[in-house]
Amino acid sequence: MNTSFGRRLVDSARVVLILSALATIAAAVFGLSVFANLGTQGYANPASDSARATALVDQEFGGSPDLVFLVHAKTGTVDAPAATASGKKLAHELADDPSLTDVTSYFDTHAPTLHSRDGTDALILAQVDGPDSTRDDRINTILDKYNDSSDGVTSVLVGGPDGTDIGRQTTADVALAESIAIPLVLILLVLVFGSAVAALLPLLVALVSIIGSFAILNGITQFTDVSIFAINMVTALGLGLGVDYALLFVSRYREELKTGAAPRDAVLTTLGTAGRTIAFSAVTVLAALSAMLVFPPYFLKSFAYAGIAVVAVAAFAALVILPCALVLLGAKVNSGKVPWIGKERAAAGPSRWGRLTQGVMRRPLLVLVPTLVVLGVIAAPLVGITSGNPDDRVLSSSAPAHRVGDALRTGFSSDASSAVDVVVTDTDSPADVQGLAQRVSRIDGVSRVDTATGSWDSGRSAAAAPGSDRFSRPDAQRMTATITMDPASEAAKDVVQQIRSIRAPAGSEVLVAGPTAVLIDNTAAITDNLWLAALIIVVITMILLFLFTGSIVHPIRAILSNVVTLSATFGVMVWMFQDGHLASVFGFTPTPVNYSMLVLSACVAFGLSMDYEVFLLGRIKEARDAGASSDAAVVTGVSKTGRIITSCAALLAVSFFAFATGNVSLIQMFGLATGLAILIDATIVRIVLVPAVMKLLGDRAWYAPPALRRLHNRFGISEGATVDAEPRPVPVNA
Repeated sequence: MNTSFGRRLVDSARVVLILSALATIAAAVFGLSVFANLGTQGYANPASDSARATALVDQEFGGSPDLVFLVHAKTGTVDAPAATASGKKLAHELADDPSLTDVTSYFDTHAPTLHSRDGTDALILAQVDGPDSTRDDRINTILDKYNDSSDGVTSVLVGGPDGTDIGRQTTADVALAESIAIPLVLILLVLVFGSAVAALLPLLVALVSIIGSFAILNGITQFTDVSIFAINMVTALGLGLGVDYALLFVSRYREELKTGAAPRDAVLTTLGTAGRTIAFSAVTVLAALSAMLVFPPYFLKSFAYAGIAVVAVAAFAALVILPCALVLLGAKVNSGKVPWIGKERAAAGPSRWGRLTQGVMRRPLLVLVPTLVVLGVIAAPLVGITSGNPDDRVLSSSAPAHRVGDALRTGFSSDASSAVDVVVTDTDSPADVQGLAQRVSRIDGVSRVDTATGSWDSGRSAAAAPGSDRFSRPDAQRMTATITMDPASEAAKDVVQQIRSIRAPAGSEVLVAGPTAVLIDNTAAITDNLWLAALIIVVITMILLFLFTGSIVHPIRAILSNVVTLSATFGVMVWMFQDGHLASVFGFTPTPVNYSMLVLSACVAFGLSMDYEVFLLGRIKEARDAGASSDAAVVTGVSKTGRIITSCAALLAVSFFAFATGNVSLIQMFGLATGLAILIDATIVRIVLVPAVMKLLGDRAWYAPPALRRLHNRFGISEGATVDAEPRPVPVNA
């Protein structure tokens, strides 16, 4: 940290704290309204063919069904007189609801696709009408009114694309996770610090980080869409980084106090050592999270916004607010000591972490090879990964939307709400698409194709024209293909690809929408941009770690270590969330994996692992610069940071693992994946693999070409540079 900045900061500590408190209060007032401005979608690529088709269907043809009302006959079938009367009454009530439009009911149309195979269930489809600003409120009102309602003859459940109620469930899950994580983190902080006052400081940094990030996110929502899931990022990462940064800073500050430094001098020295590490670490984490900005879906961009905001605010709180608080607290930071916690080891030499490192370095290959083999076996399920979009199955099996989805998947010949929409542009003649509709109806898995001129089944006319108002416009024609398989299945994807391969009428373009087309395009949006995101992360990591270490070997080692960590973590996630292991324990439904969540977890875990990389390398380099050999520097570095890194990881993992208690499997996977990656990195990688590899590399770990060495000598950064402090007496027992 800059010398003059540090001195001015500590000399104005009281004023800085007052201004920071006022700013935090203002941020809280502004930021708490962010929840009302967040969206529940954002998985689609807005530039994809499916997004263009969906926009045309919405704008020109009134859209596809948003809500599915499942009417169940309590006795007999829905065709019985009493059940039919009840169904018609509900359909007319929905048709009269100003929040709904295009209500299509089995009880009025008797369409086979709206009737279950056993006759006990029937469907009413509807679209949500009205301004977007109040859309969520209107949907919630409908869900509250009709879900699990009954008139004695029939019962009703509501599902469909807008019936999942993910937003409210996510908000409830965040509150539950915080209620679990914060008390546990506080208890663990007391165990780590052995002091109640010191333990509260990380929570102070975390609170400021979360409140400030909410305010920033609310500002961003005024200009672009932000996903409701960004809240999970803010709370978990805010709590985690608050703990990480404060634990590193306070631990180094207490070290300085033990040498006899005055509080002011201890803060200045800590700013120049741990403060530099925190600033450097924050930049590295920001680089990893900013890579998500390259992906088109605003779901991932939202996490980039949230991550960048929370890292920036957390770094500010740790490097500005925390030093000022420590200046005023002085030695009182150790107040509230728990007598049986935090006893320092009196013996000289390495800590237990250092002794573990010495053991690893005595037999590096004997440790390295089996460890990599085990991690490789854990990563093996990743080979069989398949992609899927979030649907009702991300909710618990008891959720009404999930129950509706299960009924559609198992009880109906096809899911009318998941039909494939096909829009033919630049044509005003329904006859132009007749041949196209016939060819589509011949595709295996397509049970029916509806157009303005009629319906088709296996290339033959199946019914009279359903009406041109739903399928024909002066400049475009629409048809819907009802499919007989799960829209997330490989067979459904093959149907869409075959439709897209059919040649359009001359001068026209064929665009395909629907859940399956969206899944194909969303997966492509991730995979097509993955190389760019990886390149950004790799290049920035290489540059930053080179500036920090002066070596080109350490950045490569760090990146490869992260590949190992993430591969093992994602292997576990596929084993669980796709293959179904432990599903009954955590209460989720196995489904294909959403690639967006893997990218999110990868970026967050990569960024946080760089935290620990910088923490460890800072102390290793400091020892080496002081004259220690490479082996001795590694032992010293792990001795100094092993407890901090593992404590940070445990505290951070708690904040992420808390999301596993929720009822949205997307968030469960994010929490479990990120928490597991953090633990693997902080234990197996930092304490085992890094010392083993460093032993094998020796001095070669610090290699850089002469030209780059000169560059580092001029522009490099290290933790060893300290802010000038007042001279202090050397303790007698130093």
